[in-house]
Parts: sequence; structure tokens; C-alpha cells
Amino acid sequence: MSLIISPAFKGFIKLRQSAIDNFMLNPIDTQQQVFNHLIGSGQFTEYGKKYDFEHINSITEFQQKVPINDYESLKPYIQRILEGHQNILWNTPIRWFAKSSGTTSDKSKFIPVSKESLDDNHFRGGKDVLALYLKDNQLSEVVSGKCLILGGSHQVNQLNGDSFFGDISAVMMQNLPFSAKLFRLPEVSIALMAEWESKIERMAHSTINENVTYIAGVPTWTLVLIKRIFEITGTNNLLDIWPNLELYIHGGVNFTPYRKQFEQYIPSPYMQYRETYNSSEGFFAAQDREDEDGMLLFLNHGVFFEFMPMSEYGVENPRTLTLKDVELYKNYAIVISTTGGLWRYVVGDTIQFTSLKPYRIKVTGRLKHYINAFGEEVIIDNTDNALAAACAETGAVVVDYSAAPVYMDGDTNGAHEWIIEFEHLPVSLERFTELLDKSLQAINSDYEAKRYKDIALRMPIVHRMPKDGFKRWLKDKGKLGGQHKVPRLSNDRKLLEEMLVYLNKE
Repeated sequence: MSLIISPAFKGFIKLRQSAIDNFMLNPIDTQQQVFNHLIGSGQFTEYGKKYDFEHINSITEFQQKVPINDYESLKPYIQRILEGHQNILWNTPIRWFAKSSGTTSDKSKFIPVSKESLDDNHFRGGKDVLALYLKDNQLSEVVSGKCLILGGSHQVNQLNGDSFFGDISAVMMQNLPFSAKLFRLPEVSIALMAEWESKIERMAHSTINENVTYIAGVPTWTLVLIKRIFEITGTNNLLDIWPNLELYIHGGVNFTPYRKQFEQYIPSPYMQYRETYNSSEGFFAAQDREDEDGMLLFLNHGVFFEFMPMSEYGVENPRTLTLKDVELYKNYAIVISTTGGLWRYVVGDTIQFTSLKPYRIKVTGRLKHYINAFGEEVIIDNTDNALAAACAETGAVVVDYSAAPVYMDGDTNGAHEWIIEFEHLPVSLERFTELLDKSLQAINSDYEAKRYKDIALRMPIVHRMPKDGFKRWLKDKGKLGGQHKVPRLSNDRKLLEEMLVYLNKE
């Protein structure tokens, strides 16, 4: 059954489209207004008083007075908020925390979530994804059905009498207005299930008779759900289940290695795919046009952006740039100040600008996820695209992968060691490895130089991970499902050594 779209909702979408047009045309002024609001609100907090926000009159002064932060440097302040103290980092009550933990660490981060960060950032970002899509597809019927969302797997937990925590999708779900819940699947009781395998089963059975017009989620887990739905229904075409499906909103990992599988399972020339960049810390960008290589940076969503050149990473007082000084196709670490009280916070992602009019970005990797053991400076964007090229040549389809260095030993040169899980195997793994190596050389000149005559790096070593091997690894680490992802690149061998054990576990 189709939902009735109210004139008020259509009017809201038009207002958001107008607001998007405004910040696209006036990006510098928009960011100045966001900055002024943040400083004005933050001056009354404990953090703002410590760094004299009251007398900060420019972005330059802000950069001079306020240090760059990571989670550890803000942790003492966040701990006090967790204990119930207020007006520490932000000037309105903090009752919610987004619990976030990386695949490689068991340590949890508790990101403060204010009402403003929910309303002006996370919720607004989600609405603007639709507003952008409908602006580009004016005859779309996407809002006549429901959105299937594969969110996180942590339930909301009570921290104390007034505070709660869960992953960001759970926090958003608990704060959604009732009208918004009408448009999304699955129901809250299923969406908040902690046990991921049972959750997939319940999601599959509860949604196959719904009118799903768009899906949002991380590609790896979306594919797991699709395959289970195929097993239940006996089809291998998702349009047999949801004939009105027209949009997939993805994020979290590069979509390039997964596109071929989605196009196989949803064989329609009209199906569209849109990338988003959102995290526990904020909703930062979304793809505004299908034919554009990059995502539109959200400039009026309660986040003030700075960009740290990679040459500054690790420097004691690193230099950062604002929008007016960034350049195309250079790697930057993204630094944010937000209405949740994250001040000059290094998110941990690296980005490049693909356009400056308007400002569009693409995520190229993580500050801690790369391989540079021999000066090759390989980032995730390189390996994703090299894999895609090797798959295109061989007909292979990759589910997931991880890679790390093999260090030089005596007379033996170094190498990169890969573990790859395939949906469809290449005819020859040796040929696939050769193409992967050649593609990576074509993409990354530093890697090419190190591979020249095997001077520093010899041919990559590639292992085939058995079916669901990465899934078993994540499950054994207690990180199955939700936003947890396989770390694709590591600059040491710790995680790869753990994964190698699973090569013989069919």
C-alpha cells in the first residue's frame, strides 16, 4: 500500500532544496554563519571559557587559540558529561551519547549528541539526501513507499537517571517523530535487535511484503540481507520482491567493489545509487547527482569544517585550511566543530575535493588505515579502484578484503599481503593478482616506483578467504553487524595475522 504524501511534506522538501541552493551559491558566508553560531553558543561552556571564546572574533583567532583535538583529548570533558554534568562542551543539555567503536579496537567512544546536533545535522542530513534526489529526479515516486534502513545493532541503554547511549542509528530512532517512523522499515523492535544474525532473519521476513522504494545501509550487510531474502523467496531479482525499488543510499565503505553485485541483483537501468558520508560525529555530505564524482558538502548543518593537509598530520600545532583555501584532489584530514560540542575534532577520515563550485568531496581513506611500510603511500581509494579494475578484467566479484605489509627479511624484498573474499572467483587467481598489481601501479606512482624491478616490493601475495570468513572473524571479535567494517588496509600485521587463521575455516 502506498503512503499518502502530504502537501506539508512536499513543501518542506522544497524549502530544503532552496536552503541547499543557498549554501551552494554562498558557501563561505554560510560557513561563517555556522562558525559565529558555534562560538556564540560555546562561549558560555566550560570549554569555551577555558579558551576564551568570548573574545574570539575571527576564524584565524579560533585556530590560534583552540587546539586540534582527538577523542582522547576531549575524553576528560566527555567523561564529566557522562557523569551528569552539563554546560561542559555545549550550552544545552546533553542526554544522549552515540557509542562508537572501531573494528580494530575494543575501546568505545561516547560522542555527545545534543538536540541541535540531532535536529540540525543528523535528521536534516537524512532529509536532504531525499531533497537532493528529488531535485535531480522530479518525477520520482520514491516517497510513495518506505525506506528499508539497515542501521546499527546496539540497543539504547540507560547510562544514569537522565542519560542514554547506543549507536547513532539507535539514538536517532528513539528520537524520531512518529510521522517519520511511518516511512521506514523495519519496526523499531527489530531495528534495535543486538544479535545481528537473528536481526537479518527478522528483517527479511518482515519486509518482503512491504512497498520498499529505497534502501539505506552499508553495502556488505545490505548484500547479506538481500541474499537471505532470495533464499526465502526463491528469486534472484530484488525487483520481483520490491517492484517499485528505485534508490539505494550507501555509505561507510567505497561502493566501487560492490556495484557489480547490486546491478546483478537489481537488474534495472533506472535504479540509482547515492553515496552519503555520515558517522557518529555528524552527517557531512551526500551525492547530489548520480553523474558526479563526489558528495556535496553540507555547509549549513551545524558543522564548521577545517581541512588539515596530510603534511601537517602528526605536527604539534598543525596548520588547517578553511574552504576558501582548499585545492582539488589533495588529501586532507577532516576537522570539525559541531553543535554537539566537538571542538576542532579530527574525525579520522581523509578526503579529497572533487569540485570547488560547489564544494564536493570524496572519502579516500582513514588516517590510520593505509600501507606505507616502504614509502608507497597506498590508501583505500587506491586499492578499491585497483580491485575494481582487476574484477572488470577477470569477471571476479569481491565481497571484502584486507591487506598489510610483508616486511623485508634478509635478502627477501617486502610485499603486500592480501586476503580477499570472492562472491565469484576469477578463473585464475594468479592472473587476478597480476592485474591487481598493474592497476595499483597505474593508480599510485609511489607504489609503481617501489615495484620497479622488485627493488623494494615484489609481487603481492593474495589469499582467498573462504565464504563468510570475514563475517566469522568479526563475530568472534564481538563486532558483527551494524557499522562495524573489515579494516581494508593496515600498516602493521596484527590484524592480518588474526585473519590468516580463518583461511582454513570453511
